Amino acid sequence: MNRITISKLLKVTDPEIVRKNLVHLKREMAGLYWDLTRPTPRPPVFLVGCSRSGTTVTFETIGASSDLVNLGFEIPQFWNDLYGPLNNGWHSEAAGPEHARPEHRDAALRFFYRRLGGGRILDKTCINVMRVGYLHALFPEAKFVFIQRDGRDNISSMIDGWRLGRTDGDFHLSQFLGDFPEPVAINHGEYTDWAFFLAPGWRTYNQAPIEEVCAFQWISANQLALDAAALLPPDRWIHLRYEDLFERPVDMFRDVYARLDLAFTSDIEQRCRTLDQRPTSIVKGKPAKAKWKQQNPELIERILDRIEPMQQRLGYDTGA
Repeated sequence: MNRITISKLLKVTDPEIVRKNLVHLKREMAGLYWDLTRPTPRPPVFLVGCSRSGTTVTFETIGASSDLVNLGFEIPQFWNDLYGPLNNGWHSEAAGPEHARPEHRDAALRFFYRRLGGGRILDKTCINVMRVGYLHALFPEAKFVFIQRDGRDNISSMIDGWRLGRTDGDFHLSQFLGDFPEPVAINHGEYTDWAFFLAPGWRTYNQAPIEEVCAFQWISANQLALDAAALLPPDRWIHLRYEDLFERPVDMFRDVYARLDLAFTSDIEQRCRTLDQRPTSIVKGKPAKAKWKQQNPELIERILDRIEPMQQRLGYDTGA
């Protein structure tokens, strides 16, 4: 028996390889079952919000319910493969109801069923804040949980994300989309790639200062979400404020759980009472209000006029 044969045998019996092969086989069998039976899905839940608006802590708190299943990570590649920059001429990562196709619904249902089975799905993917109408067209029975955050803190946190990346990687998009169709030189060339998401009109900001880029992203994300929400049945939209994570977390999530028809157990309640102590941030520090005053005050001061209309729409007083 030669060395190559022995090496192959060792690989076949390697526990990690065996585990991966079993996972692959399980998914293939689940996909085959879905193809044959097309099981009726339970209404999914989509958690949406601008990047760095508190989506992670909200996702973890709702995802603690035993009545929901989730992947535990975002899937922008999957949603973009259905409709995104690589098949829409690099327009953006946004999508409206006019872009929804029956085969997109089938692909999504099969994707989740192969990995999660027939449970009720909770999905949090950054770009979906710009795809609410699209997702509603695919899943009319779905519910959306939207969280907003004061633009000053949200944009400041996004600036930190552009600068620092995240504890387990980074937010830059070329890792998912490949090379951009034109040069990017944001903040005098400091950034040659986009981070977080591509909103409609992104090319206009390819040479802009970082604070203007993040303000553009924050305004775009909230505007697209709110405009789409206005066309949904009221019971499909659950609107949260980041600031309530500190001011009334138990009441806020008790209401969310009720509107999603989930059991608000004593364990979930206790979890909500300690949200401000949980190390949920994947960029920098624990959740807090008015962090912009310590982190990026000068940059935020420069874009206050730009964000004022959306601040008012969301109910924030920029002068406060």
